[in-house]
This record gives sequence, structure tokens and C-alpha cells, in this order.
Amino acid sequence: MLKKVYGDECLSRTQVFEWFKKFKEGREEIGGDQRPGRPSTSKTDANIEKVREIVRQNRRLSIRAVAELINIEKKTVRQILYNNFNTKKVCSKMTSRLLTPEQKEIRMNICADILQNTENDPNFLENVITCDESWFFQYDSESKRQSMHW
Repeated sequence: MLKKVYGDECLSRTQVFEWFKKFKEGREEIGGDQRPGRPSTSKTDANIEKVREIVRQNRRLSIRAVAELINIEKKTVRQILYNNFNTKKVCSKMTSRLLTPEQKEIRMNICADILQNTENDPNFLENVITCDESWFFQYDSESKRQSMHW
């Protein structure tokens, strides 16, 4: 009946019997049991703060370099960056966008016209519809490998 109501969110039949047995034997806590193994000692608040400071100082450091600076595992540094800071790896490439002198002049004239129209009519920009926009970002980096940063 539980499966029909809750679907995949429900415990399996075996799990229900195990929990029933534990509560029948006198268990009062609903939390999970202690698991064997060594607890994580490297993902502490102090190490998280160290990673934050290192990344703020230099965003281009690799996970390996950050792990070596703090003397913790790469896996832990990766977890901190992904889970605690919601960062993603970005690999930037140089993208050049060179305009001819004629194209520059045309763009300058268009921008001057837009400025003049906005000065004459404050609501002018509300009527602008944008369609296809291309954004080009340029990063000053020595190589592709060095441009990988967080």
C-alpha cells in the first residue's frame, strides 16, 4: 500500500521490516546507525576557509596545486569547490574579434544615434527588441593549460 501511495520515495519491504524490528527492540532514534570506517578529517571548516582564501588570491590554480598548498587530498578540494562554493571549471580560450576601420565607424555612428534617441525620448530603450547577440570575452593567458581556472 505504501508503494502505491509514495512510489519510489517509499522504503522497500525489507527496510520496513528491519526498521520495525529495531523499534520493537526499543530503538527510539530515527537517525542512521554509525558506519564503520574512518571519519573525514580533511573537510573541516578551517580547510574550507583555507581553500576559499587560496582561490580568492589566485583563481587559476589547479586542484592539485590547492591540495598541495593545504596538504589535503585532491578529492576533498574538488568536493569543497563543487559543493561548498558552487564553482565550475572553466577553460577559457583567446577569442579575437577584430573590426575593420569602416566597421568601427559604423558601430560608432549607430551608438551615437542610440544615445541621441535616448536623450530625446527616455522610453526609447523600452521599445528595443534584441535578437541575436554574440558576446566575446578575451582572457589574457599564456596557454590553454594555464587558462584553466575556477
